[in-house]
Amino acid sequence: MRLEQHSRTNYGMERVCQKLTVSVIGMNNTYKTLLLVLFTILVFKGTGTARPNVVYIISDDQAFADFGFMGHPFVKTPHLDKLAEQSAVFPNGYLTASVCRPSLMTLLTGRYQFQHGVHFNHPPPGSQALTNDPNLNKVEYDRIREEACDLIRNTSSLPRILAAKGYRCFQTGKYWEGHWRNAGFTEGMTIAEPSNAKNGNRILANGDVVAHGNGDAGLAIGRETMQPISKFLDSCGADQPFMLWYAPFLPHTPHDSPEEYSEFYRNRGLSEHEIAYYSSISWFDETVGTLIEAIEERGLSDDTLFVFVVDNGFEPHPEHRNAYTKNSKRSPYDLGLRTPILLRWDGVIQAGTHEGLVSSIDLFPTILDACNINNMFQTPGSSLFPAATGKSKLDPRRAVFGAIYPGNASVLGNPAADVAYRWVRHENYKLIVPRSANPWGNYLNEISLFNIVDDPYETVDLSRSEEHQETLRAMRVLLDSWWNPELIQQ
Repeated sequence: MRLEQHSRTNYGMERVCQKLTVSVIGMNNTYKTLLLVLFTILVFKGTGTARPNVVYIISDDQAFADFGFMGHPFVKTPHLDKLAEQSAVFPNGYLTASVCRPSLMTLLTGRYQFQHGVHFNHPPPGSQALTNDPNLNKVEYDRIREEACDLIRNTSSLPRILAAKGYRCFQTGKYWEGHWRNAGFTEGMTIAEPSNAKNGNRILANGDVVAHGNGDAGLAIGRETMQPISKFLDSCGADQPFMLWYAPFLPHTPHDSPEEYSEFYRNRGLSEHEIAYYSSISWFDETVGTLIEAIEERGLSDDTLFVFVVDNGFEPHPEHRNAYTKNSKRSPYDLGLRTPILLRWDGVIQAGTHEGLVSSIDLFPTILDACNINNMFQTPGSSLFPAATGKSKLDPRRAVFGAIYPGNASVLGNPAADVAYRWVRHENYKLIVPRSANPWGNYLNEISLFNIVDDPYETVDLSRSEEHQETLRAMRVLLDSWWNPELIQQ
């Protein structure tokens, strides 16, 4: 008798039948009975033992429309386009923040910034103050940054939860929370020390070299090497479940891709700044192809949940290389906040497009749901797994929320003190509410309402239109019921 079955997962009768091959020549009644028992156990356990690997693919600074599968007229992303063909695609995804660290923290914890506390890239006294203070040395610099890392150490996180269930969790690439162990990874590349990786260090005013704080040695992944991932996959083998955090420093500035990626974009009437940005997107796409191929060639694709999202948006500045327009990164506008979300798990997730509004905060419960782990932490997101597997549809009445903060925190433990804008998207409309008449960034200084469907670049403010006053009031109630920092301060 030859019995071939999935090593760690079963997906119900249809999936078992696809994976079960039996040769019955010469089989006696005892073997037949044993086979029937085993088959019955597999079938009636259904998806209860599902433990897929989790591969988190995170683009760094990319506009939501800058993909072939999102309809861009020329951007070259063949590997991501293929991933989209195999995935449940959520084109109307939103991020909770439009800058990397607070956005990534939401992916790690399933919470909003006012809940997990990381609403900033840099803790007090801020990036420039830390770098330029002539009296600050490496020891004090590291102490200040480590103090902010207590927020992730004291919070339930996805890798910590998965590790408790027997997963090996490997961190690579962009990651702001100090040493990889702080977030509960079982292994990783980032150790909060200076490294040879490009863009991973900074030099203090006194000459000390320190880790920048955004990933140090981990930033070599994708840009310089994929070898750590290959080594990790080989060490896991076929039976060890794992989570892989792949967040390369791409297409993030500096847009310095090899020339081979730039050739395609020349002679298209693009500025050098646009060529550099789009070339870095294609470079990122190539690394995604390498990663997926590494999973597939090891025979792991049927056992793997691929999750794709962008950490925040980006639009290249027309005049300054490695700069971005005011309406994109860090802003409360869709160019900084929107992202497509892809979920692929061959044989389990159904390929197709889901047009409803979703949020990056949904990915934490989605992954736990797919891994059959009870989300005991009452996180605010909604699992996308039922929609992705065809068991339900997205709620068309759903609203999504977020907030914008300065990159430098004024204080730890009180996001309400620094919030600059709050926003809500519901159906066709988006409301943005600045904290004051002179908010950080000066993106807008009055309550503004936009019809995102008719006006995707948010150029026409409808807040003073008589016919939109009821919509304005209803959305303000939605936003304040989500989070009202004025009430918190009372």
